[in-house]
Amino acid sequence: MILPTFVALYVMAVARAIELTFELSDNANQCFFEDIKAGIDCVIEYQVVTGGQYDIDMTLEDQGGKILYRGVKKQYDSFSWKTEADGTYKVCFSNEFSTFSHKVVYMDWQKGDDNQLLANVNKVTSRIAAMTQLETSASVIGDRLRLIDDYQTHHRLREATGRKRAEDLNERVLLWSLGQTAIIIILGIAQVLLLRSFFTEKRTIF
Repeated sequence: MILPTFVALYVMAVARAIELTFELSDNANQCFFEDIKAGIDCVIEYQVVTGGQYDIDMTLEDQGGKILYRGVKKQYDSFSWKTEADGTYKVCFSNEFSTFSHKVVYMDWQKGDDNQLLANVNKVTSRIAAMTQLETSASVIGDRLRLIDDYQTHHRLREATGRKRAEDLNERVLLWSLGQTAIIIILGIAQVLLLRSFFTEKRTIF
């Protein structure tokens, strides 16, 4: 009975996070809401993956509308805090300063600390003086899996950002090359016409 209970608590602990990637249109504002109890440690991280100058505005408010954090035209940032009261917390991303470019934004909102899982297990198994070897191994594996998942997420974000910038650079190089080619062709035609005008015999009519 201990192992199934442990697994269930582990699933609940992993679910205590919001991680998503969304598109934000030009002149748009997108908000997310989360109900959180008092005394919970929270961390929110965001990053502009693609779009424009890779910058965005972000505002975090508590249940009373008090601004806990405000980031202006940032590509990425993170903020950690501890909730002081029960309520609905709101985070808003704004692209209102951009008039023509939409952006892709990544957000990771975590609540609760890594020790919460161990505390839940100890509460359920309060009659046992110490964790069994199996429970200890499962806890360590869970921590390692979450760490690996975090590394993979950031690697994918860096890869997506680098790929988008490479595509933009390739497009600019292509347009520049086409422009240079057009200029060379026009200059070639102009030179041919100019040379022909030198050798064209002008007839004088008396």
